[in-house]
Amino acid sequence: MAAHHKGMGWLALALALGLSTAVQAQPLGHITGVGGIFIRSKDPKALARWYRDVLGMPIESWGGAMLKYDAAGHPGEVVWNAFPNATTYMAPSTREFMIDFAVDDLDAFLARLKEKGVTVLDRQADATGAFAWILDPDGTKIELHQTKAK
Repeated sequence: MAAHHKGMGWLALALALGLSTAVQAQPLGHITGVGGIFIRSKDPKALARWYRDVLGMPIESWGGAMLKYDAAGHPGEVVWNAFPNATTYMAPSTREFMIDFAVDDLDAFLARLKEKGVTVLDRQADATGAFAWILDPDGTKIELHQTKAK
């Protein structure tokens, strides 16, 4: 009788394989997402102006920006990944981290950056989307990516 219900086929399969059908909820006390990116700078106000004027970040009066995840086409995940000390992926930056910003139209964004005199270090595409890399005034490497439409 349960096998006739659409979506209950997994139950029959699980029972046939001898698997537990108990649904396990993740317990409280786990990371749910990225809550912020905090950067030390020799001149935080100048760096905030650059992010506002060049990248178009909505810098608030308190000096930071609140970026929302509900923009159309925005990736549904934030990637965290540790690289070995010897990696060259973040070169030419000597900082210990890189920031990746999702953009809605990489070509249009890079055209705007070119008008503002920003050097694009490299540009590539793969099965996940298109990427470009720049440096901010403090030497932090910034990865810009446009996720491939599904």
